[in-house]
Amino acid sequence: MSDDHSISSKKSNFTFFSSVSSIPNRDALDSVGKGCTRQREVYQPPKVAKREEANILGAKIFVVLIIILAASAVGASTYKLVKEQEKSSFENQFAGFASEIIIVSQQKAEQLFSALDAFSKNIASQAATENALRNTSWPFYAVPDWSIKANGLAQLTGVSDPDVVFSPIVKAEEKDKFNEFAAQAVPKWYQESVEIERSQMTATELWQKTIPFIHFYDPENNFQPGPPPANNESIPVLHIYPARLRPGIPVMATLLDTVYAPGSSALINVSRIIRKPVMGFTVIDVATDSATPGSLIIQPIFDTANSEADDRKVVAFTGIRLHWLDYFKNVLTDGELGVIVVLQSACPNIGFMGGKASSVVTYRVDGKNAEYLGDSDLHDPKYDGMEVTDVFVDLGFDETELPQGACVPTLTLHVYPSEDLEQSIHTSNAIEYTGVVAASFIFTTLVFLLYDYFVRRRQTKVMERITRQDKIMANVFPTAIRNRLYQSHEKKLKYRDGRNSEHGDFNEDFEIADFEGDSHISGSAPMADLFPSVSIVFADIVGFTAWSSAREPQQVFVLLETIYGAFDKIAYRHSVFKVETVGDCYVSAVGLPEPVHKHTVVACKFARECKMKMMELTLKLEVSLGPETGDLDLRTGIHSGQVTAGVLRGERSRFQLFGDTMNTAARMEQTGEPHRIHLSQASADLLKEAGLGRWIMPRSTKIFVKGKGDMQTYWLRRTKARKPKGSDMKNDMNTVAENDEEEESYNMEEAGLVFNVDTDQGMTKIERLVEWNVEVLGSLLQQIIASRGGVVNDIDTLSRAEKSIFRQGGTVLDEFTPIIPLKRFEVDDLRARRRPSSIDIGDEAKSQLRRYLSEIAGMYRENPFHNFHHASHVTASVKKLLTRIVKVEEGNGLAVNSELLGLVNNDVNLNDLARHGYGITSDPLTQFAVVFSAIIHDVDHPGVPNAQLVKEKTRNAEIYKKSVAEQNSVELAWDMLMSGDYSALRSCIYQTESDLRRFRQLVVNTVMATDIVDKELQTLRKNRWEAAFSNAPSSSAENDDDRKATIVIEHLIQASDVSHTMQHWNIYKEWNEKFFMECYGAYKAGRADSDPSVSWYEGEIGFFDFYVIPLAKKLDRCGVFGVSSDEYLNYAEANRDEWIREGQALVQQYIAKYNSMQ
Repeated sequence: MSDDHSISSKKSNFTFFSSVSSIPNRDALDSVGKGCTRQREVYQPPKVAKREEANILGAKIFVVLIIILAASAVGASTYKLVKEQEKSSFENQFAGFASEIIIVSQQKAEQLFSALDAFSKNIASQAATENALRNTSWPFYAVPDWSIKANGLAQLTGVSDPDVVFSPIVKAEEKDKFNEFAAQAVPKWYQESVEIERSQMTATELWQKTIPFIHFYDPENNFQPGPPPANNESIPVLHIYPARLRPGIPVMATLLDTVYAPGSSALINVSRIIRKPVMGFTVIDVATDSATPGSLIIQPIFDTANSEADDRKVVAFTGIRLHWLDYFKNVLTDGELGVIVVLQSACPNIGFMGGKASSVVTYRVDGKNAEYLGDSDLHDPKYDGMEVTDVFVDLGFDETELPQGACVPTLTLHVYPSEDLEQSIHTSNAIEYTGVVAASFIFTTLVFLLYDYFVRRRQTKVMERITRQDKIMANVFPTAIRNRLYQSHEKKLKYRDGRNSEHGDFNEDFEIADFEGDSHISGSAPMADLFPSVSIVFADIVGFTAWSSAREPQQVFVLLETIYGAFDKIAYRHSVFKVETVGDCYVSAVGLPEPVHKHTVVACKFARECKMKMMELTLKLEVSLGPETGDLDLRTGIHSGQVTAGVLRGERSRFQLFGDTMNTAARMEQTGEPHRIHLSQASADLLKEAGLGRWIMPRSTKIFVKGKGDMQTYWLRRTKARKPKGSDMKNDMNTVAENDEEEESYNMEEAGLVFNVDTDQGMTKIERLVEWNVEVLGSLLQQIIASRGGVVNDIDTLSRAEKSIFRQGGTVLDEFTPIIPLKRFEVDDLRARRRPSSIDIGDEAKSQLRRYLSEIAGMYRENPFHNFHHASHVTASVKKLLTRIVKVEEGNGLAVNSELLGLVNNDVNLNDLARHGYGITSDPLTQFAVVFSAIIHDVDHPGVPNAQLVKEKTRNAEIYKKSVAEQNSVELAWDMLMSGDYSALRSCIYQTESDLRRFRQLVVNTVMATDIVDKELQTLRKNRWEAAFSNAPSSSAENDDDRKATIVIEHLIQASDVSHTMQHWNIYKEWNEKFFMECYGAYKAGRADSDPSVSWYEGEIGFFDFYVIPLAKKLDRCGVFGVSSDEYLNYAEANRDEWIREGQALVQQYIAKYNSMQ
């Protein structure tokens, strides 16, 4: 509240307002400590008898439960039926797949056995004929045209890449002779194989890789090849097809080698006994990483082609090895998937070649494709009940023919479904049908609920009204008063005829008395009480009105909500009753509605803690709310006595306080001083009665109170607040004397009146201003990066441009341009932007920004006016005006000034809206440049005008000739920004050379605009203004927008540079005094020709008439600043009128103050 706020605005009546936000949370209550006696008041809805509603509710619940049970039963039955149908379909389909796989696989196997039998008979027949002609016998027989015949066998079987072998039985006594025979026969079929198979190896090379004698691999000699035991027969491999596909040449290796070929050895033994073909497992490509299980078929060859002869003898064997996959490929049609085939041998000891014993392999068949899964039974056990099994190949022999202990290598197929096959059969029918059933029941339920809705609508409205009224009562009235109101209402209902409801309209109990007739026409007595002993506390924020004149509305409410919210929590802890807030004055009472023992003591503790909290919060808020926030203070007044309090009935009933105590407490606050607590004689007497007379000290002079005369009042003694070292808190925090009053030192910590004050880590005022500027520029950097899509790259490629582009022999003023081309607004660019709040500029850039601004602050001289504090004040005005310009945001189109534009959100064209602001706020870089210029515009200002610098022929004046201080500020700030210490900061500001040029040009034009004394520049600006805002048509809309934007930016910084003249009177007085001190000090130092005090009064009037007020009118004519232009103009005119009345006296005060400081 302003210092000239009238007492009459507080003295009549005081209304209690309460809000939920003012009640602290539970965590705050737990940390209160001593003195916290107040219990949390939790809102409870009114207790209303609802027996009929309870019966109806029970019936509805019963009906709903019946519907739910019926829906559940029908839905479950439907779901189960559909699922059973799907299961049956799955089982039938799998049975068909399994049958097809078994039949086709058996047919392929039988075809293979038939082809191999014919192949062996052909060899036997040719051997018999050739042996008869050449008079030779077995085993000295080489199959002529072996490769051709073996290839024909492979083609006949229809399998890919089979291995075919021919192995005669060689007795022990025939080994040497057979070795000689093989040495002649093998090279011949090698040559044949090379020609037919088109091998890249020659027959000679193949023979060189062949061991030329019957051999086996000796495990006792590191598996080196060697001759078989002398007394044992051998079955060497004489022919193999294809030779080129073999990793080695196993010719002449005996198949009876249990180490090298355990599977073939066992199969041969069985085949010799039963004299029939046998089948078993083997490994294909065992020497490679792609080894897979294969099928090995051994076919005996007899000494006669007559397979029925009883005396036939087995003289040789032929065998074929192929992939099991060949049996299961192309069995099913495409799209049929998920059948698992397990192939199992009855002989566990007849396993893979290479020594890896296994009698089970698993495959998966998907349509025409088959896949090997592993050498074990890998089917899903949950499908055991669906197994389909059959013998793979019936060898057709009698098991009794085998010696005891021998195993019959019978192969069995086990077919199972897979999870995928089952899932392919499942559909969503079960869920869909169940959903239809559920939907029908839901529809029935909705019909029932709709009916219930119409039945309950009236009751609901009544209950909502009662609950709403009760909540209002809970917020407006104390608990005790609220309970009394309810009791009064209930008593009244007992005597009311024809009333069926248990609650009527609450407001009926608060009828306005008709003073033209009976004084109690309402029929009930007012609810009011006399509280004989209460302490009232008035706490006013000193300087608030002036401070708020330079702030945005949102900032004003941030301050008030923060401070008042803190006061509310303190009041809650001390059981202090918050009466209301009148403007920026916080009114509270102790001792009502419940009596409080030693209420004055509580009021003093409350007031002192509020004062300390106010100091702490304002210093912290200065970082976010800007300059002068930390200068705000609290002025408090306390008076004790009786008050009348009650519910004043009428249109808006409230709990209100009346009486002389309220008026006197208000006058205690008004006649007090900032940062002091002013007590009346009554309050002081109560403190003395409590034995706390040491808390107070009498005021040296009596005060005059209207209606009471002279009054002796008291100050509540100050405490020495604990604060961090280096803090610049208000000076009177550590003093014990002020004006002509001495405060004796005593231990107040024992009295519980010493509080710890956190002053934001002890930052000085300059440091807080630096932090505030960091927040302002940091927010704009986030917007710049967001407009680029969140990308920040290194700018090494711009280093040359940064160093040379603006160093061409001229001065800063030479770079001034009448029109700055701004970046054009594009809707697509707006859609591509990221949310600025999600952007992190990075720790390095933020650190460089803080360091840069700290350096800039250090470069300002300690002038009374042209200092860093003034630069921050200008920055605050620039920021405020920029936020008033219409902003473009996708989705709504309007952010500020929508009423002034007369636009409707749904009809706004974003491009037209961007043109309304001339592109200033649609380009974050432009905003950053203007704010940046405000911060640096007076760097190293010497405290004297440019004309004096030119007269003194300073070094800078010799260089720049005109606008000396402004050009010097740009040069110093720019050179420091371009140093290597701030590369990360520069990367955030610009990324391209065009952005760099625009940024530089904006800084130059903006800072140069602050030179308002140079007549040539003034004339140029005036002409440009007329060209930009005249009614004459422009040849180019874009050029016209750029011209207007340039002019608007210049006038924005000019208005901000003298914004103190267009703000509250107190702010104007403060900065006007500082400027006078600076000018008067320069005169006293011999740096001015004339005494400014002589013409200061008339000069200020002329400054208002010929510069400030016309400038404010131009802001309005720009049409982009909304209500701020009216605000600035109104304050300028009001300050001019006030200066006319008080200016001459103020000038004399300035002179006296200056002289007292010397």
